[in-house]
Amino acid sequence: MSESDPLFARFGLTSPAGDILFHEGERGDVMYVIREGSIRIRKDSYEGEKTLAVLGPGEFFGEMSILNDKPRSATAEVVEDAKLLVLNPRTFEQMVKGNAEIAVRLIKKLSQRLDSANELIEVLIHRDPKARVILGLARQVELAGEAVEGGIFVPLDRESLSAEVGVEVSEAQDTLVRLARLRIAEETTDDTGRVGFLVHDVHRLREFLQFLEMRQRFTE
Repeated sequence: MSESDPLFARFGLTSPAGDILFHEGERGDVMYVIREGSIRIRKDSYEGEKTLAVLGPGEFFGEMSILNDKPRSATAEVVEDAKLLVLNPRTFEQMVKGNAEIAVRLIKKLSQRLDSANELIEVLIHRDPKARVILGLARQVELAGEAVEGGIFVPLDRESLSAEVGVEVSEAQDTLVRLARLRIAEETTDDTGRVGFLVHDVHRLREFLQFLEMRQRFTE
C-alpha cells in the first residue's frame, strides 16, 4: 500500500510500534481499519493485563464506541508499525449505507468476535492452569495461526499468552517446556523477527489437552 492511495491520503494514520491508540475507559469518537502492521487489544484486570486479540491487515477495531457511544472497553496498542484508516461516525455510516459488502463484513466480523469472546470465557473458567495454557494456544492457532514450514506459527509471546489465560508466566512456562519436550509446540522467532509459537502438530496439542482433562477427572 502506498500513502498516495486516495483513502489513505484522506483518512490515513501512520503509527509506530509502542503507540497507544486509545485506553480502556476513554470516550471514543473514531474507529480504525488496519492497512499494515498489527494491533494488540488488551484489558487490565485485578489479575493483570490480558491480551484479548492481536489484529492484522484487513481487521478493524474501535467500532463499538461509535456504534453505542460508550467508553472504550479495552486498550489498543500498536505491536508492529501500522498504517491505519481513521473513520469518524459520519464517514463510517456513509460507507455502510453506500456499500452493502462493507455492512455484511461488519456483521460477520462482529459475530466472529462474539464467538471469540465466548471461547475466551470457556478458557478462563477452566480450573486447571495447564489446560488453560493449552486451550489459549489452541485458540490463537484458530484466530491468528499462519501455516509455515514445520507447522503453524502463532505470533504471540509467552507473557501475552499467560496474561490472556490468567496464568502466571512461571506457571505457563512449565507447560510450554513440556510441550516443547514432546515436540508439540515451541517458542520461536519467524523470518521477520516476530516472537511466537510454532505448533508442530495441532492434533497432538488437542490430544494432550484431553489427557490433562481426563487425569483431572480421575484425581478429583
